[in-house]
Amino acid sequence: MNFLRCKSISDLQKESDEQHHLRRELGPINLILLGVGCTIGAGIFVLTGKVAAENAGPAVILSFVLAGMASVFAAFCYSEFASLVPISGSAYTYSYTTLGEVFAWIIGWDLVLEYAIGAVTVAIGWSGYVVSFLKSVGIFIPPEFSAARGVMVQLADGTSVPALMNLPAMFIVAAATALLVLGIRESANFNNIIVMVKVAVIVLFIAGAAHAINPANWHPFIPPNAGHREAFGWSGVMAGAGLVFFAYVGFDAVSTAAQEARNPRRDMPIGIIGGLLVCSILYVLVAIVATGVTPYQELGVPDPIAHVADMAGMGWMAALIKLGAIAGLSSVILVLLMGQSRILWSMARDGLLPGFISKVHKRFKTPWITSILTGALVAGFSGIFTIGEAGNLCSIGTLLAFFIVCVSVLILRIREPHHYRAFRTPAIWFIAPAGALSSLYLMISLPWFTWERLLIWLGIGLVIYFSYGYRKSHLNRSAVKA
Repeated sequence: MNFLRCKSISDLQKESDEQHHLRRELGPINLILLGVGCTIGAGIFVLTGKVAAENAGPAVILSFVLAGMASVFAAFCYSEFASLVPISGSAYTYSYTTLGEVFAWIIGWDLVLEYAIGAVTVAIGWSGYVVSFLKSVGIFIPPEFSAARGVMVQLADGTSVPALMNLPAMFIVAAATALLVLGIRESANFNNIIVMVKVAVIVLFIAGAAHAINPANWHPFIPPNAGHREAFGWSGVMAGAGLVFFAYVGFDAVSTAAQEARNPRRDMPIGIIGGLLVCSILYVLVAIVATGVTPYQELGVPDPIAHVADMAGMGWMAALIKLGAIAGLSSVILVLLMGQSRILWSMARDGLLPGFISKVHKRFKTPWITSILTGALVAGFSGIFTIGEAGNLCSIGTLLAFFIVCVSVLILRIREPHHYRAFRTPAIWFIAPAGALSSLYLMISLPWFTWERLLIWLGIGLVIYFSYGYRKSHLNRSAVKA
């Protein structure tokens, strides 16, 4: 079965050592901040309140812990792969070495969905915060140009008209795309600055609101189930864990920058695990403060963190929180666009997509064609979609990638134990199965309509693979020549 052909570890290691492709500019601090930049965004500024109000109550704290545990297990497996095969393709490349080409295509196609939907969702959220912030300082963006096409919006004179497009969302995607084309160093420097801003805002919020915690708001910690699976009770906590998993997608994106890291075998594990630990601690602390200060029933608002700050007598901080959210969402968009462009670049280099899109800019040393294609696609959908239409697709796509990586690292330990691994997953026979099973469990906890959309997307991908990628694959052409 040629569609199960695998790439050899030796060939991939040789490819990663080539110096004439992408520019190696990123050190361990850059990689940690890249992970923090992509991870801290909509999850902490929006999902904390939504999951507390609709799914888990105060036990949203547990939802973050459970999702974080699944992420930590996967992060160890990612780190071993990234030190062994420091290639930009992330889970796509890892599965190509273990499960075979068709599984690599499936996970690559899945990652395209994950990053694209994630970037669209975050761009729409960014637009909402920017419009709100500008309004608070006396700058008004016409409603018909700040919402999804067709959505009814109210004008200043009280009349309602259908919106034309979400221009702020399209603008931020275009700006991030331009930055990615200009260079990875410029992108990383910009990311570093805005990560510092949003982390400072979050730490200030935690420290300033902690005094207003009322332990009575944590009772009952797990509210009784309200009649259906996703509304409270233990099943609601698990559904909440599946939802907040969207907040942990950042470290997956770090692995897509492997060929732009100065010393990937050493620095990739530091970036992946370090970034995840920083974010996990901040998430849990924010959830503790938010549910301690405000009854969980009141957290189902578009800006729950700003609402908690008001309840804690920190009304002066509302503008800062909006600025932190804008900074946070900006960096998430940047890193998600970077991740998707690198996945498409890797797939094109393997022949599974047209080869012309794998070109690297002669001056900037960036995959400029895939960056522009990604930006154009995401900007277009950001301008016409509502945030609700994105659903849970990003979470289920990430969980599928985690599941495959955890399985693949075990297969490679068995099949090719002789390869040197700069980082080895500790307690591999516990961590890898625990990562795979916890990812699968969280996937099962997500609504069925999310599964339906994932299966439709993967079905479309398989049609493309067998009609184009299977025949054009470089591995297939090598086999034919042989």
